[in-house]
Amino acid sequence: MKKLFIPVIFCILLLSCAEKEKGKVLAQAQSDTLYRPAAFTDPLRLEKIKAMFPVIDSLYRNYAIDNHFPGIAFGIVVDGKLEYSGNYGYTDIANKIPVTSTSLFRIASMSKSFTAMAILKLRDEGKLDLDDPADLYIPQLKDIRYPTADAPRITIRHLLTHGAGFPEDNPWGDRQLADSDKDLMEFVGKHISFSNPPGIAYEYSNLGFALLGKIITSVSGKRYQDYIKENIWLPLGMKTSEWEYSNIASEKFAHGYRWLNEKWNEETPLHDAPDGSWGAMGSMITSIDEFANYMVLHLSAWPPSNAEEMGTLKRSSIREMHHPWRFNGMNPDYKYPDGRVCGIASAYCYGLGWTRDCDGRVFIGHSGGLPGYGSQWRIMPDYGIGVVAFSNRTYGGTGFVNTRVLDTLIKMAGLLPRQLPVSAILEKRKAELVNLLPGWNNAEASGIFAENFFPDYPIDTLKKYAKELYAKAGKIIAVKEMKPENQLRGSFIIEGEKTGIEIYFTLSPENPPLIQEYRIKEVPKEKTIVQ
Repeated sequence: MKKLFIPVIFCILLLSCAEKEKGKVLAQAQSDTLYRPAAFTDPLRLEKIKAMFPVIDSLYRNYAIDNHFPGIAFGIVVDGKLEYSGNYGYTDIANKIPVTSTSLFRIASMSKSFTAMAILKLRDEGKLDLDDPADLYIPQLKDIRYPTADAPRITIRHLLTHGAGFPEDNPWGDRQLADSDKDLMEFVGKHISFSNPPGIAYEYSNLGFALLGKIITSVSGKRYQDYIKENIWLPLGMKTSEWEYSNIASEKFAHGYRWLNEKWNEETPLHDAPDGSWGAMGSMITSIDEFANYMVLHLSAWPPSNAEEMGTLKRSSIREMHHPWRFNGMNPDYKYPDGRVCGIASAYCYGLGWTRDCDGRVFIGHSGGLPGYGSQWRIMPDYGIGVVAFSNRTYGGTGFVNTRVLDTLIKMAGLLPRQLPVSAILEKRKAELVNLLPGWNNAEASGIFAENFFPDYPIDTLKKYAKELYAKAGKIIAVKEMKPENQLRGSFIIEGEKTGIEIYFTLSPENPPLIQEYRIKEVPKEKTIVQ
């Protein structure tokens, strides 16, 4: 027994050591591939933004005067906080009540993203699916006559992205706010007129969002107004926001006006039906102070990270709201307010619009317009900033001035988007690759290349190109920092006395990731200096 005891103990020790070593290797692999979110690198960023507030204030004030706004309220959100708010003019001309950041404006179609957020919250709770046919929740839709025999049933996703095939219904939809659900169902029962079969085109539809309001009510068992208030507004501290203007004290409510015959004419406010769903497309009333909290929620979803959830809606679901789901336009000749041409592409998300310009800058937001009101908000997730502006003039849009403010802010403050840090695994593979160049000695035994690498890149060819470029570059002066495209792909420059060498590589989805693609090329000397 004694002779057997020692080998058994020895085997146990060997297995234990092997498990420990395996654990170390796994821990190192996990550390190497740990996600590192993008971050701002300018420590003076906020100070530069704050220095711009007087300029921004004058832009909004002048825009309000030039466009006959009785009043305007605006706010600038930066890094999770309303950093600046400004106001000009009156909420009530007759009584000379000035606009403040707590004045309550009707924000019209800016309401749509709240409706979309409620739908996603119900989806996250497992109470519906975005690809469910809408008629599962609104039985009256089962009898509608589709324009073609091969048309798919309208889904919730179709409604969220203005893809149900309904015709564009501005400004007709604005006048339906006070209709009850009984009115809405009777309307559906008379058969909806389609401009397209569902799912093939973008066409802005207030009706679609009214139906989403009805779905929220059907699924939650509460009026959509109450569901949104309880699950979105109150958790965000939006305590004075309202759906129905008559619930607001006159001195707090921004009266709406139409500029006609060189004078302001007060509009008759539109009611929100207490038993109707049309308000889901445009009935919300809020202030700059409270809407800023909602903007903070949206900006908090970026970048993806391991931070704690805020609770109102999962960050991943908010980013899903921001995704460009339905393409709706491209303008290669788009002009910014300063006159420069910079093409844009646009799409609709879930209750939100998405725009990307020729410089790769992404804008997310929505405008709103009703008799007596015009508004817009826009955030730039990569820059951590957002603007919002409300006016109390009929269809007094603020999109133009918001675009000008964001563009001016970025240019004059010299703002840069978040920079993606180099992941540990990219740095590691870069160092290992540099050590192999230019001779590629024992590269095949190094263990850092994926199984496809050498069949795709014969070793003789790799050596030939590397040695030629190194000879052309002369003495190596420096190996520059990695420029990551994401966690597993990027490039770097090797600076030589005579010229530079750029190396690009990508890593495989294995764990740990291995080099699967590699490119090497000469770059001009000036490019190595710029980097």
